[in-house]
Amino acid sequence: MIGRLHRRLRPTAAGTAAGLTPTRSSVLLAVARAGPVRLSELADSEGLNPTMLSRVISSLVADGLLARANDQGDRRAAWVKATAAGRRLAERMRRERTAALNLALDGLVQADRTRIEKALPALEQLAEQLKRARA
Repeated sequence: MIGRLHRRLRPTAAGTAAGLTPTRSSVLLAVARAGPVRLSELADSEGLNPTMLSRVISSLVADGLLARANDQGDRRAAWVKATAAGRRLAERMRRERTAALNLALDGLVQADRTRIEKALPALEQLAEQLKRARA
């Protein structure tokens, strides 16, 4: 059920127009949300192997959505951050997803909306448990 919701919310007009795949969208949104982040941390949080992440980052850098920099203290490590264009695109994508979710929620009866609202704290706890289990 959660996977189906995620797949329905994932595509956005802004992301599609920018030629973003679901993986590229996810990485851009994660970097825009987290601010400057080490590539190793991003690989862990996104569940991507370093080779795949490197390809995704390279394409987002080439598109001007992310900027990559070497870590001055550790030349083996690298950081990535969203550019102004990347932040604007990520914000448009978030707004589109929020609008789609609000529209869908408006189509539900109040009793269903209330049940969803009551389930949110438990879903947040579940997400945290899953995050800790992966660490």
